[in-house]
Amino acid sequence: MALRLTLLTAAISLALRVNAQQPVWAQCGGIGWTGGTTCVSGTSCVFSNAYYSQCLPGAATTVSTTTLVPPTITPTTPPTTTLAPTTTIGTTSPTSAPSPGVCPTLPANLSLVSNAKLPNPFVFAADGSAVTTKNQWTCRQAEISQLFQRYELGTLPGKPASVTGSYSGNTLTINVSDSGKSISFAVSVALPSTGTAPFPAIIAIGGMSIPTPAGVAVLTFNNDDMAAQTDTTSRGQGKFYTIYGSGHSASAMTAWAWGVSRIIDVLENTPTLKLDLTKLAVTGCSRNGKGALVVGAFEPRIALTIPQESGSGGAGCWRISDAMLAAGTSTQTASEIVGENVWFSTNFANYVHAVPTLPFDHHMLAALVAPRALLIIDNTGIDWLGPESVFGCMKTANKVWQALGIPDHMGVSQVGNHAHCAFPSSEQPDLDAFINKFLKGQNTNTSFVKTDGANQLGFVDANWIDWTVPTLT
Repeated sequence: MALRLTLLTAAISLALRVNAQQPVWAQCGGIGWTGGTTCVSGTSCVFSNAYYSQCLPGAATTVSTTTLVPPTITPTTPPTTTLAPTTTIGTTSPTSAPSPGVCPTLPANLSLVSNAKLPNPFVFAADGSAVTTKNQWTCRQAEISQLFQRYELGTLPGKPASVTGSYSGNTLTINVSDSGKSISFAVSVALPSTGTAPFPAIIAIGGMSIPTPAGVAVLTFNNDDMAAQTDTTSRGQGKFYTIYGSGHSASAMTAWAWGVSRIIDVLENTPTLKLDLTKLAVTGCSRNGKGALVVGAFEPRIALTIPQESGSGGAGCWRISDAMLAAGTSTQTASEIVGENVWFSTNFANYVHAVPTLPFDHHMLAALVAPRALLIIDNTGIDWLGPESVFGCMKTANKVWQALGIPDHMGVSQVGNHAHCAFPSSEQPDLDAFINKFLKGQNTNTSFVKTDGANQLGFVDANWIDWTVPTLT
């Protein structure tokens, strides 16, 4: 009888937890979730990803103000990999800067530093020398790009042997051939009903979720067609891999960046489509926001990059996301995200449990966009997106634009209390400022790095940054 009573009590307790109505903005489902799965009146449980569903819409949400600090790191042996050169943990210190126009060569066997803080963007990984000039920064960006391709995103192929295309109706068709293999893919084009040609244009990864600006064309890129992202079984599927093979190291996001570059290749040879190719932007939300940031980082012909709610693996830093999880906030981290989808290379899985050994974090992915324009649009109301991580990471990234003397070319607008990938009207002036300046040539105020989260969401520069910002000459 006692055993039956115990089991009955446990069952009732579990039923109460499962059936309890969750308040607005609370989690209501996802892999491993044992709490309530229904929401209070006026809200509904909305699926966001396999690990998180949320009660939407509703009133204000409480934002964490816990101060985030990096963990103490004890050097250990590095992760092993068969897809990249073997690495060992070591130490480097800045030496004399390289001569202008001479870039240090990134060694095949790079000695990695175990660093819990956000790595210094202004020191070469190749030899520890400091970046002091804008010429050297160009070299450092090339090195950072190599590092991301080596450890996280996979190799980005160059321009194929043949890229041709045509424009008819509202469809741009791109034809690509290389090494005896060919693909074709289409991009829908929506020209503005107002304004004067040639028009600025936004390439929307998976579609637009920000308001379409007046006088701006929109090209919608079906990125899933280029590289699938259904789940972890999607790797190697898509038209990119028809050209390069299913075993190519490029992650889905790198394949998307390659696809956007081919779109621009065709636009350069399609004068009948009257677009101003010096005024191109890219955007996307959530997983496609991650992709938009990678596109902006790898494609220099993009003038303005607008990732929306890209979260961890996008505008968030891996190190800060790990600190959020350690502080009790359920959020996406590197070790979780590699088991969710194929946004990153298989090699990245070797480092997700040793994030401090990575010679970069995503403040340096954003830095690949500089000196071009970058606007981060984010949401403080959804924990799994890592709002603390995004704000701290991108506030740090802005220091690169500071070093270049153009801090107003990079902004952060972070507003909560709205559904995922919805666009609150309060952010419209921030979006307009960047669109008007960088796509329309107007003089607007784009000097903002802001969040509506209390206490800057617990991010304290001194806890994460142990380097100073140079003035690059």
